[in-house]
Amino acid sequence: MDIITQAGKWELATQPLCMAIGMFDGLHLGHQAVIGRTVSRAKNQDALALVATFDRHPASVIAPHHAPPAIQTLNQRLRGLSDLGVDATWLIHFDRAFSEKSAEEFVRDAFRYFPGLRVVLVGEKFRFGHRRQGTVELLQDLGHELGFEVEAIPPVNLNGEPVSSTRIRRQIRAGHLDEVRALLGRPYALAGKVVEGDRLGRQLGFPTANLAVEGMAVPPNGVYVAHAEAAAWSGPAVVNVGFRPTIERQPQSIRVEAHLIGFDGEVYGQEIELLFLRSLRSERKFSDVGALRAQIAEDCRAASGLYQTIWAAFGCGHGESKAVSSPRAHSS
Repeated sequence: MDIITQAGKWELATQPLCMAIGMFDGLHLGHQAVIGRTVSRAKNQDALALVATFDRHPASVIAPHHAPPAIQTLNQRLRGLSDLGVDATWLIHFDRAFSEKSAEEFVRDAFRYFPGLRVVLVGEKFRFGHRRQGTVELLQDLGHELGFEVEAIPPVNLNGEPVSSTRIRRQIRAGHLDEVRALLGRPYALAGKVVEGDRLGRQLGFPTANLAVEGMAVPPNGVYVAHAEAAAWSGPAVVNVGFRPTIERQPQSIRVEAHLIGFDGEVYGQEIELLFLRSLRSERKFSDVGALRAQIAEDCRAASGLYQTIWAAFGCGHGESKAVSSPRAHSS
């Protein structure tokens, strides 16, 4: 998949194009409906499937104190788009200047950058442009003028309620992992870069990878069975989410620490993805470090026993990770 960061310089811009527009945080079932339809129409019309999306949530620029936590990192989102069959992603840098661009100006710019545009696909309730004044109706009017078709995809409902990123964030925070998996169509996965910790896990005999997850949606404090995906390794993990009450006298920021079972390599600086499979227990304070060490050992035994069965139930075989296609950064 090509990643376009400088619109107007992509050498395939004059080819017939079907373009989906949206933030697509989470790539949930509703997003998949829009993108799947885009890929399908592109194949039927001998065109390329293009997605226009942002490098950050618009609210993080417009109203940073009210920005919702992200369901996916940018890398996760790009990998997911590639897996869905998208040929190229126009990755728009969202800043203050872009936020003030009118909806009409955005559409006219997009058509100038991608003159091969034939179809634009969005959700039925899609809004865009300065102060969200752009509507599907405006898109249709401009499409009639400029020569492209607009298709609005209806929302996907699950259990009588539309699938949405807001709903998924709520369920993640509540710890309803089965519900999250149903809304996403896959296990919930949290990713982050591995940062330097205090190496306490190694001293206890259970080295951990400490993930930077600021700004991400995280499940409730507790211990979880997970499948970990690192650059050169994948397999079972025990994940602790919380404040480490046995160690920390004063609560600090939430930590996400993963013990990669059977792995003893170096992962600092890498992004690790953790697919949460099941909750093992809640976080609690132990009487001393020795009791904590004993409980971690028990958590690892429990996780190892559960992992193969759960992972196989998700259709992933005997602990083997699924192949993931990689997005290709494009200079244009």
